[in-house]
Amino acid sequence: MGKQYKLGLTKIDENKLYSIEEAIKLAKKISYEKFDTTFKLSINLNLDTAHAEQQLRGSLVLPNGTGKISKVLVVADSLKQEEAKKAGADFVGGIEMIEKIQKENWFEFDFIVTTPDFMPQLAKFGRLLGPKGLMPNPKLGTVTNNIKKIVSDIKKGQIEYKTDKDGIVAVPFGKKSFDDLLLIENYKSIFNLIKSKRPPSVKGIYIYTIVISTTMGPGIRLKVDLGRT
Repeated sequence: MGKQYKLGLTKIDENKLYSIEEAIKLAKKISYEKFDTTFKLSINLNLDTAHAEQQLRGSLVLPNGTGKISKVLVVADSLKQEEAKKAGADFVGGIEMIEKIQKENWFEFDFIVTTPDFMPQLAKFGRLLGPKGLMPNPKLGTVTNNIKKIVSDIKKGQIEYKTDKDGIVAVPFGKKSFDDLLLIENYKSIFNLIKSKRPPSVKGIYIYTIVISTTMGPGIRLKVDLGRT
């Protein structure tokens, strides 16, 4: 831990659970990054991800975006390629785009969007795309015939949420430069979504802890209802 990180820790009361309003103000105050740092949210859930029904995964368009404009690659037929261009996709093409990734190690994009009829061809490249989190997935809306909508959603600030093996969901929810109210609105949209996704099989506590932090800053625990909600 660096000097500035340790100094930030001294400003946090480890015995206190902060409101989201307090936590954002404090996180900005102790942030020492010399760039427009990203705010991160980590939600520790009472989930056994060995069971498929307790694996949460999906996407959400944040009300105020993430502060980052993602680059989108659309792989589809010629008709959908035109739709993708009009929607603002950064790169469009057919299966040759995936071959370009394979041959040239080309990864100048953040999302791949495709149509259902192209998925069998993309599935052949699972070992290439899967480990990087780039494989299109219907749960994320990136396998769809409505190319215009998904490209638009991604450009507006769509994020992916997914539980890791320990039942933790970690996502970005804005930048330090955002007004506090915009960060709070983004946070609440994520919290309410995760809360609504509680699997019926979960007994007792569902949400263990919620922590926010900046990219390189220490975590700040939030005050939340840790009962059956």
